Amino acid sequence: MSRKTARLTVDHLAELADPVRACVFWELAPVDRARLDEAERIAQKEDWLSGVLRDWGSCGRVVRVDGRTVGHIVYAPAARLPGAAALPTAPTSPDAILAATAWIEPSMRGGGLGRLLVQAMAADLVERGHTAIEAYGDTRGRADGCVLPADFLGSVGFKTQRAHPTTPRMRMELRTTLSWKDEVEAALERVWGVVRPTHKAARPIGSVRAASGD
Repeated sequence: MSRKTARLTVDHLAELADPVRACVFWELAPVDRARLDEAERIAQKEDWLSGVLRDWGSCGRVVRVDGRTVGHIVYAPAARLPGAAALPTAPTSPDAILAATAWIEPSMRGGGLGRLLVQAMAADLVERGHTAIEAYGDTRGRADGCVLPADFLGSVGFKTQRAHPTTPRMRMELRTTLSWKDEVEAALERVWGVVRPTHKAARPIGSVRAASGD
């Protein structure tokens, strides 16, 4: 089975399942998204992605299995994701990029694809000089693809930054969480064929460099 990550593009949105591709929980404020029907939400998500790609650069990854898109992750500066401001543990820390949402096709869950997406996101942000990622977790077991489960975030390296019974804000320190250095490098080896350098002592994750052309 071939597994590969790639940068999220507008074309990939059409390959995602409903209602995931129509979720604008993060991209619009609550009042704005409440006014839209499904077709309008899909169009708004496409417009949002086009604008962020143009102004900020890569803001997501997809995972493809045997050439088929089966999952994605979206991330951006918090200012680009106004829906987060309505959450009880907002605001996002000024130094952090916000991991908004991720989704894996139900039949493909449990095989490490979610972790692969998080690793690809972390590698991208390290390469671009960012030092931290934050995400808002959900503890209620919802499966709508809009808010990430808090237990998933904890399993891939996030720690609670601000506790809350239903929506904790969680954080991953990219430059000081040394265990992620090895995981990101291993992910790069699998996805892009990067040779991991030999080293005698631990070094910050910021020294990892991703290969281009993903």
